[in-house]
Amino acid sequence: MADTMSASSSTSAATGKAPATEQPLPPAVICIGMAGSGKTTFMQRLNAHLHSAHEPPYIINLDPAVRTLPFSSNIDIRDSVNYRQVMSSYNLGPNGGIMTSLNLFATKIDQVVSILETRSKSHEISRILIDTPGQIECFVWSASGAILTDAIASTFPTVVAYVIDTPRTTSPATFMANMLYACSILYKTKLPMILVFNKTDAQDATFAKEWMTDFEAFQAALRESEDGNEEGVGGSGYMASLLNSMSLMLDEFYNHLDVVAVSAMTGQGIDEFFEAVQKKVVEYEKDYKPEMEMLRKKREDEKLEKKQKELDKLMKDMAVGDSGKKETPVVLSDVESDEDEPMYGDPSDEEEVDNDPDEGLKARYQKALQETSQNAMEDAKEYIRKSQG
Repeated sequence: MADTMSASSSTSAATGKAPATEQPLPPAVICIGMAGSGKTTFMQRLNAHLHSAHEPPYIINLDPAVRTLPFSSNIDIRDSVNYRQVMSSYNLGPNGGIMTSLNLFATKIDQVVSILETRSKSHEISRILIDTPGQIECFVWSASGAILTDAIASTFPTVVAYVIDTPRTTSPATFMANMLYACSILYKTKLPMILVFNKTDAQDATFAKEWMTDFEAFQAALRESEDGNEEGVGGSGYMASLLNSMSLMLDEFYNHLDVVAVSAMTGQGIDEFFEAVQKKVVEYEKDYKPEMEMLRKKREDEKLEKKQKELDKLMKDMAVGDSGKKETPVVLSDVESDEDEPMYGDPSDEEEVDNDPDEGLKARYQKALQETSQNAMEDAKEYIRKSQG
């Protein structure tokens, strides 16, 4: 064994080639954010940053309603689906058109994954960036959105970046609404998530980080807004109590999130964002990937069990290997289990019941044939007698 190892090492040294190591797959970043949060501008900044570092990403656009993009995409849903034609053909509104366009594009997700696998094997891409519609519910809570997300996440380490409009999150009410959105996205996708507080050139995001880590600071801001000093709650005792309860409930939720403050306009915080992505990739490999494989195996086992039950039922109906014996029918109601109950009426009106339905059917068939032949013979004799007389 030692001789073999020394021989292989000497061969590697002679050739001057290091042993082949498997290249890690590029991480996929799914950017999700409300309309106006600066999500597309954030995508443009990520693209420019990676190109300047000579690490060009592979960009996928999943927003069928966008007119122009400030960056070039490698795969664009608009090349496959005409959003306005879908609205006109199916008589749909804006959200219905987006969902139907995503449904149509989801039928080609296997081709998309195949292209991504080919590009990643040739080491042509460092990261996969995915832009989604600003209508969050059309993507996150639709069947097509789940199909697209699961297909990519089952092949590549995937991270969700939830982009938040920082200037619009300064009041406790809007801040808590964004946190609930993030919580629902995390629950639905079951993927590692990064909270991206965008537009920090217009509003510093220090207050948001403080509210997420310091409960007393959020309570102080809540009391201040309750007095009507800020836009939002304005003295509603019920709303203040609700926000207080939700902040306590989401305290554990905050511990599983990475928070990054960025400015898509100036590029501030982009390096910190990619550091958070690498951290979440490790978390994906450690926690999320085993859980996904377990869920996939569970679904496959359930499918196999269902197929086996259907096969057993079919074999039972066909009585394969039953040796010609009939099984006792299952009693479905009390009406059928009346064998031991007294019968009412005239017994002479009852027909004789055969033990074997097949034998009874054959006997009745033969009896009918005999009666028919006897009647035919009698009719023939009567016809001959009349013709001779």
